[in-house]
Amino acid sequence: MPVFERSCLLPVPAETAWEWHRRPGALERLLPPWERIAVVDRSGDFETGSVVLRVPIGPHRATWVAQHRLGGERFEWIDSQVAGPFARWTHTHRLIPETAETSRLVDRVEYALPLGWIGGLAARWVERRLARMFAYRHALLPADLALHAAWAGRPRLTVAITGGRGLIGRALVPLLTTGGHRVVLVVRKRRARDDVLWDPAGDTIEAEKLEGLDAVVHLAGEPITGYWTREKQHRILESRRQGTALVAGALARLRTPPCVLVSASAIGIYGNRGDEPLTESSPLPTGAAAPFLSRVAQAWEEATAPAERAGIRVVRLRIGLVLTPAGGALGAMLPAFRLGLGGRLGGGSQYQSWIAMDDVVGAIYHAIFQESLRGAVNATAPAPVLQAELAETLGRVLGRPARLSVPASVLRFLLGEMADELLLSSARVLPARLEESGYRFRFRALEPALRYLLGRGGG
Repeated sequence: MPVFERSCLLPVPAETAWEWHRRPGALERLLPPWERIAVVDRSGDFETGSVVLRVPIGPHRATWVAQHRLGGERFEWIDSQVAGPFARWTHTHRLIPETAETSRLVDRVEYALPLGWIGGLAARWVERRLARMFAYRHALLPADLALHAAWAGRPRLTVAITGGRGLIGRALVPLLTTGGHRVVLVVRKRRARDDVLWDPAGDTIEAEKLEGLDAVVHLAGEPITGYWTREKQHRILESRRQGTALVAGALARLRTPPCVLVSASAIGIYGNRGDEPLTESSPLPTGAAAPFLSRVAQAWEEATAPAERAGIRVVRLRIGLVLTPAGGALGAMLPAFRLGLGGRLGGGSQYQSWIAMDDVVGAIYHAIFQESLRGAVNATAPAPVLQAELAETLGRVLGRPARLSVPASVLRFLLGEMADELLLSSARVLPARLEESGYRFRFRALEPALRYLLGRGGG
């Protein structure tokens, strides 16, 4: 029977790593973003529970049911397949104390493929897939544990999140819960008892459920992708202005408001600035001639004013191009690049200020705790790249050519104003205040970030 085994050193004692794995969100945090594995259901607890996953197998999706149980050692637990694509699958996790401050995680997978010798033909493919998956897990886990350890002396928080089921929210929620924090989702349709209902268009929110919270993270807003009709632009603007005003106003009226509001914004606020280095102190476009996204972001940020006047620390996080294969810009680019059809957009000389998903949620976590951080904060990696460099690097990571180009005129014809503001605009944004406040980026350079995110030998 094939056996796969890998280990990694963790920067915390075995007891701390054990508690991390026991908390809600541990599995979701460890699932590689390129795998598109979905948690369908779970029952029981860490010691005796089970989980149902939807797992991609080529073009198909299979149901995988795994049972949890404790192992024979002190820090050992075992996941065994009850139903799924393998003839047999047993994953033993073991934490071994190394020093008073460190431990080692050993992952051992014993498996058997179905269909006898026919299934055996896929053995090398399975081995490579496991190697990619555990390289990702063993890079993410020590970094997450180090982030939590940096703030270990602080009390556990209750954090409300709008947009918690969106692209960033789906990564942020498990980061918080594995750190021992409680998350409350602000949603339009209740799924859990603790959910807070809101309706930005109707100007209603269950404000009483926000009483006594420690922090609020506001991420919700109409997606900016798609052809920008006047109606679409109205939704983009109003979803941010109305939603933010509703949250900020509700928090300002509470008897016991949260200590901090981290409110999303975007680097589109700077407009098209060529190769000019941009920090939080850079002037913003003004007047009716300001680009649409700049006007949106400025209105978005101004809507947080009621919370700030009420004495709440407000961090306006100006987020750059978020990189994750789970969606967003990178998710949209991947199909063409995997076919060797990627390349430059327009001239390719426009700056793209990117940030890896782990650093977006890491920056939010840092902003919640770092009391010196307030006002505008750029959430971008320290090394913006030209669009041509991004395309070339992505092609190299995928092992595909990226020599094609799409003329600016074609992009404008297909996408209208959105092409100029999202694809052809140049903003060389630097995270000055984030770095000054002590945040340590996991990914400062593009290629290691892409290799990690895509399971191509990075991290």
